[in-house]
Amino acid sequence: MSIRTLLVDDERPARRKMSRFLEAAADFEIVGEAGDGAEAMEAVERLRPDVVFLDVQMPQMDGFAVAAALKDPRPEIVFVTAHDKFALKAFEVHALDYLLKPYDEERFQKVLERIRKRRRGDGDLMERLQRMLGEIQARYPDRVLVTENERSFFVAVADLDWLEGARNYVVLHAGGKTHTIRGTLDALSKKLDPSAFVRVNRSAIVRLDSIHELQPWFHGEYKIVMKDGSTVSWSRRYVTSGFPERILR
Repeated sequence: MSIRTLLVDDERPARRKMSRFLEAAADFEIVGEAGDGAEAMEAVERLRPDVVFLDVQMPQMDGFAVAAALKDPRPEIVFVTAHDKFALKAFEVHALDYLLKPYDEERFQKVLERIRKRRRGDGDLMERLQRMLGEIQARYPDRVLVTENERSFFVAVADLDWLEGARNYVVLHAGGKTHTIRGTLDALSKKLDPSAFVRVNRSAIVRLDSIHELQPWFHGEYKIVMKDGSTVSWSRRYVTSGFPERILR
């Protein structure tokens, strides 16, 4: 019986690459593809694949969120990631499979062989997946507590566009609104998923999906135009230390 396989990546060339490598594996059958997390959830429910190659870094709903939301019986998941160091450590600790971009066919085929072996008798794979997802979810909170005018409420991290440090306070820019919380940008940055947010200067962190345009500026710096119309400078120091490769693709 063939191993039913679903390919999930927000980049079509990445899905084509996986599809091409799977052509050499007669025992694997591609039953579908998905370009984002919502499509992936629907496809898993409808197609019931045995294995999902799941990109970690996708807009709106990333691979971890998809894996956490899947209902039993869950398919086996091979995470695909570009440069999430924490994710790599988590996969290794829990002996879960992953592909680190860019990967070649030899590495891809080794993953397929491990899938074959696990399907012949590794019953605790889903338990290890659940433990890993629990650790990742605990690391990156999904909401921020805001206290304003003697009332407290939560702002979803998914709604944050960018954050602005002001001494012992941080201004949250979310959906055209601003909220001020007590704390430092350094402390808050450690609680944000580095695959979604990036520090662009001493006093600002931006969500990558909220960037509208990058404009080259003076001395190797950039001016960031956010989707809400705000402009933020990307200083040369932070460009050289952490410019995300996926922005340049």
